[in-house]
Amino acid sequence: MDRNYLYYKYSDYLKKHYSAKVYKLPVNLPLSCPNRIHGQGCSFCAESGTGFEAMSSEKSVTEQLIKIREYIRRRYKAQKFIAYFQNYTNTYLPLTRLQAYMEEAAEVSDVVEIAISTRPDCIREDYLDMMEEFSEVHGVVITIELGLQTANYHTLKEIRRGHGLAEYLDACLRIRRRGFCLCTHVILNLPGDTLDDVIETGKIVSIMDNQLVKIHSLYIARGTEMGRLYESGQFVPGSKEDYFMRLQNFLEYLSPDIAVERLFSRIPEEDALFSNWQTSWWKLQDEFLAYMESSNGFQGKRYDYRNGPVLKFFQ
Repeated sequence: MDRNYLYYKYSDYLKKHYSAKVYKLPVNLPLSCPNRIHGQGCSFCAESGTGFEAMSSEKSVTEQLIKIREYIRRRYKAQKFIAYFQNYTNTYLPLTRLQAYMEEAAEVSDVVEIAISTRPDCIREDYLDMMEEFSEVHGVVITIELGLQTANYHTLKEIRRGHGLAEYLDACLRIRRRGFCLCTHVILNLPGDTLDDVIETGKIVSIMDNQLVKIHSLYIARGTEMGRLYESGQFVPGSKEDYFMRLQNFLEYLSPDIAVERLFSRIPEEDALFSNWQTSWWKLQDEFLAYMESSNGFQGKRYDYRNGPVLKFFQ
């Protein structure tokens, strides 16, 4: 099988939906996360809140988008853009304030979509009402990105995620009833998670009707609780080979209709104690695709668990 067809790439999804070269522009907003304010925060989360790829949140949304857009337009010849509100929990804002940020983004030319990253416990009907009306008025697609990480609610508790599986299921149902594009973020090699947990996560992401999934390999950031455990020798990340095996299984159980944004995490080396087995993500991706090809693996290979599969024996 051609390696280009081993999984449904996000770039192919964008071409299909927009018939043009589309690029995601990261935006940082001046906000935080309720899990940090009301709890201890996730054990793996760094101070940057995964917003390291964008400009400072002190810059306006307009300034961030225009500056990054012009650079990306020149370098990659992109024609349309997605404003990606990426850091922390973007719906953990007063509704009117979030709407004002969205208004800024929609006014930047060639922005055709706004992607809002948030948590399952920060989805509420009045916010979805606003987004639905906003999408109709401005003619932009709304994508909501939920950080689940794993379907194992025991692991969610151990990593101090601050929500369980039920909140994720509730959020997905509410989002998809509105017709918004839904993306789930997962980490496939969290401490405590087994291969069965990885497979179940793939199944649940599929059943909850996601259009996109963003897959992360666990990185260990400086200054985090997980970082302290790593430095003291209390936690040792799994091997690259183990991650390859988990990733292949996840993809094989994932619906073939779900586009995959990425297969490995990306973080500046200076911010990480451990990341991708000290190998560049693009090299890992090449290695993984060769690994998957050699075992005749492909996305959706084992996607046969929906719609009462056992009843096939009565056909």
